[in-house]
Amino acid sequence: MTAADGLKSALRERVLAHRDDLLSLSRRIHAHPETAFAEHQAAAWCADFLRGHGFDVTAPAYGLDTAFAATTGSGPVTVAVVCEYDALPGLGHACGHNLIAAAGLGAALALAPHADELGLTVRVLGTPAEERGAGKALMLEAGAFDGVDAAMMVHPCPFEVAEFRSFALGTLSVAYTGKAAHPSLNPHEGRNAADALTVAQVALGLLRQQLPPQWKVHGVTTGAGTAPNLIPDRATAEYEIRASAAEDLRELRERVEACFRAGALATGCEVELTRPEPDYLDFRTDAELIALWQDNARALGRPEPLQRDAFACTDMGNVSHVVPSIHPVLDITGGACGPHEAEFADAAVSPRGEQAVLDGAVGMAWTAADFAAARRA
Repeated sequence: MTAADGLKSALRERVLAHRDDLLSLSRRIHAHPETAFAEHQAAAWCADFLRGHGFDVTAPAYGLDTAFAATTGSGPVTVAVVCEYDALPGLGHACGHNLIAAAGLGAALALAPHADELGLTVRVLGTPAEERGAGKALMLEAGAFDGVDAAMMVHPCPFEVAEFRSFALGTLSVAYTGKAAHPSLNPHEGRNAADALTVAQVALGLLRQQLPPQWKVHGVTTGAGTAPNLIPDRATAEYEIRASAAEDLRELRERVEACFRAGALATGCEVELTRPEPDYLDFRTDAELIALWQDNARALGRPEPLQRDAFACTDMGNVSHVVPSIHPVLDITGGACGPHEAEFADAAVSPRGEQAVLDGAVGMAWTAADFAAARRA
């Protein structure tokens, strides 16, 4: 069962009636990029927008200064519309999160006057730190998605994909502690922390020969001494690991951490391995929700979606392990450039990008309405 055509027309008309406000907010967020956990302006602008339209808003929320929650309606079916708004260091909104925020607000705004007749409670969640920090994982643990029957968001991309797939991602901070010494006077008394990291990197290079193609290990050295005439007693690195599923990520982490421990063992140093943020889990698309989305996307004239293997990571994956979720990606560049490229930031304020805001808002509103109608059937 799907929502009536007349209701869908009303939802679309409400988005279009607020077109200028939604696009203005998107451009404002784009012009003032804020990185993970520092999205104070973007979060406040989104919360104020919803408050001004009668939503019950809590900000900050769930223990995060730049998170918010807003609700409208009192129906038995709860749909969470997810808004991201963090930017990339040095690249601004080269992932187009300004478009995500505006599309989410538009969908919620369209649903608000019809929520009770649909039997919906609409929960809008402002989720900081998707690029780094796994804000949704932290909010999930704090109860932000408790009682949610379906969660949804859209994301800009260089192609159109409905059934989004993502890698599971883990992060690792590495710190070796050795003993400083003069390299010619008393090198035998030193314990070279930089050597420990080198041994680990060699071990990782050899390990890659035995890893499945979809398992990835990559990182950077962030410190390995300050002068050539001093054996370094400190070396640090930041690494990421990726796998196709959360279960594989656990095994990969064990094998990678063993390489770093080998560096310590070989050189007599100590090693500290820490996780700077929660793991990002692989995204699992809900079959019922995505079927509704695809019908609505076609009705909006969106391009026919492609089938793509995992190509990115998102903390929305953590949500999808607990709550039925969708994360369709909308083409805003036709393949001309992709996320995390400077040109993509320009695309995030282009006419094509802004059309994705409107289509994303209407598509999510229609999908939420169809989901509620199916629950009443």
